[in-house]
Amino acid sequence: MAERRPTIYDVARRCGVAASTVSRAFSNPSRVSATTRTLVRVAAAEIGYEPRPLARAEAPGRSRTLMLVVTDIANPCYAGLIKAAQSRAIERHYALALTDSDESPQVEAGNLRHLLANSTGGILATSRLADDSVRQLARHRPLVMVNRVIEGLPSLVVDTAAGMRTAVRHLAAFGHRRIAYLSGPRNSWINGQRWGAVHAEAASLGLRSSFLGPHPPTREGGRDAAEAFVLDGATAAIAYNDLVAIGAMQRLQAMGLRLPEDRSVVGCDDIFGADLVVPGLTTIAGPAEQVGGCAVDAVHAELTGGGTRSRTFDAHLVVRGSTGPATDGN
Repeated sequence: MAERRPTIYDVARRCGVAASTVSRAFSNPSRVSATTRTLVRVAAAEIGYEPRPLARAEAPGRSRTLMLVVTDIANPCYAGLIKAAQSRAIERHYALALTDSDESPQVEAGNLRHLLANSTGGILATSRLADDSVRQLARHRPLVMVNRVIEGLPSLVVDTAAGMRTAVRHLAAFGHRRIAYLSGPRNSWINGQRWGAVHAEAASLGLRSSFLGPHPPTREGGRDAAEAFVLDGATAAIAYNDLVAIGAMQRLQAMGLRLPEDRSVVGCDDIFGADLVVPGLTTIAGPAEQVGGCAVDAVHAELTGGGTRSRTFDAHLVVRGSTGPATDGN
């Protein structure tokens, strides 16, 4: 009869800690103290326990996997982030696995449950999951949030809220007094931040702001948002993202309205194509490539016990032809 191989439960009994602590000592070492890590590893060596290869996150030169979760791989806003994350992952000897949550918290949760078990750590970009769900997953693998803040987890956020405030001032300078916010998904944390910034800045300038939505963060969602925009009576709109803005522009033009003579539209993300539509889209831009590289660095720091701090990245307004003076009487 073959000799039974030691398990994490054997290690746990030998050093007097929980089995979950033994698991974290190998798979997520930054989550346990240096003393506990040493205790676990000594006990494992004494009884001959060998962790699964993917659990040995700190082994130098080992092929390791980071999972990057995006809400919609078809959205061009993720292109720069994905490319930069992959480049930095290769530099740090990680493989990068990409998964698309299709804007669904259920799909995202299912993907994470199935794929995190075989990953060293994860990057969640504009996650739609509830805070508690993410914290539960982070107990098993280090997670870094992009454009989402969850207390206790590292986060990298492009300050598009500040960009929204700049956009409101830009429209106010053109004489617009009524501004609509074309909302993205209701369960998007960053959507709430952007609307809050638009509403607060408009109020501070004595302008009227209206929340229209929620809408899918796609061109189709933007076309629907355009109908609400016209009915609302606002002369300018700031959209959740560029896809919504471009869809709204296309629908407004199909309705016979001119841009920017009859309506002004601002987007967010400065995606590929924002400068190719006619007129070019005024939008809020951030350093997507820098965020992608920093996200990999942050996971690596968590894995190696170096720790990491949350960061905020500046955003700026790129002015193109989709914004202009409000029409007389509006």
